[in-house]
Amino acid sequence: MLTVAPDIEVLARFGRALADPIRCRILLALREAPAYPADLADTLGISRTRLSNHLACLRDCGLVVTVPDGRRTRYELADQRLGHALDDLRAAVVAVETDRTCAESGDKGCC
Repeated sequence: MLTVAPDIEVLARFGRALADPIRCRILLALREAPAYPADLADTLGISRTRLSNHLACLRDCGLVVTVPDGRRTRYELADQRLGHALDDLRAAVVAVETDRTCAESGDKGCC
């Protein structure tokens, strides 16, 4: 069980980042390759302002970093292991969903 405050804070930051579908989409896009904000906004179909707010959150959470590239700034995952963690987390959730036995799941799903 996690009891050390820094461990709990790290997981809470990761959870906060994943709590928003747009941030999830950004992380999954950056898992594939680094990208410039304008390209990310176009790919995700959101405004640059909205993207900027989400990128700021992801930077504050320590999940993405900026890389100067001439006059432009590129974004990428702060660590390659984050891409693997996203893959592992998604696979684990999918595996659990297929075995779901939640008594309250009914027609609408659990939780």
